[in-house]
Amino acid sequence: MIQVKNLTKKFGDFVAVDDITFSVNHGEIFAFLGPNGAGKTTTIKMLTTLLEPSAGKVVVNGNDPVQSPDKVRRSFEIVFQDQSLDDELTAWENMEFHGVLYDVPKLIRKERIEQLLTFVDLWDRKDGLVKEFSGGIKRRLEIARGLLHHPKIIFLDEPTLGLDPQTRNHMWTYLRELNKTEGTTIFFTTHYMEEAERIAGRVAIIDHGKIVAMGAPDELKKQTETSSLEEAYLALTGKTVREETSSATDDMRNRHRIWSK
Repeated sequence: MIQVKNLTKKFGDFVAVDDITFSVNHGEIFAFLGPNGAGKTTTIKMLTTLLEPSAGKVVVNGNDPVQSPDKVRRSFEIVFQDQSLDDELTAWENMEFHGVLYDVPKLIRKERIEQLLTFVDLWDRKDGLVKEFSGGIKRRLEIARGLLHHPKIIFLDEPTLGLDPQTRNHMWTYLRELNKTEGTTIFFTTHYMEEAERIAGRVAIIDHGKIVAMGAPDELKKQTETSSLEEAYLALTGKTVREETSSATDDMRNRHRIWSK
């Protein structure tokens, strides 16, 4: 479903992603982990047509994001770290507009919107303006919107950041069921190591722009002679606290306007 070969991204002299190669199978739940500034978000942006690679090759659902961006965009959904809702619309209107963009039939669209807003406990706030919502409520709405058209691939960049444990568990229960029943491929990043260990079939760890390890959580634990994925992660990336980078990657703010390209 996703093939990446010798992928590199440079911003001037800074190498954000350095010659990485990996693949994600159809129907796989794949975790992409790494410290702050390791290259996770830059990689996702290249997979989702928001950045062009400096070198290397990417194929997403059989298409090249550079050569056939529209075809690639139609095959996936992404929930960004940064909020991408329209604050001047209601929760329902944000969902409705998204469904129209993806050509979800009207009757199915209405049913799914109700189902998903109920799922994230926002049905009673469907007519509320997004600008009046808290950060946590906006996050839940973004997740619901991202699931509306049942995409072939779902990219989730820190999807559960700021969510309470109950909502996190509920979200993953839904996603795993979607993965099981529809074969949806899930590619996610997280700083919750127990979440990655519990959910992902395979994990890739990127550090300083390079993939330093990849495999099932148990394989990484065996490789590092540790008892948890968190311990394996620390063994592979070190225990020093990382600062967020101030490179050009920070200037590439995600907006839900990729469809206008």
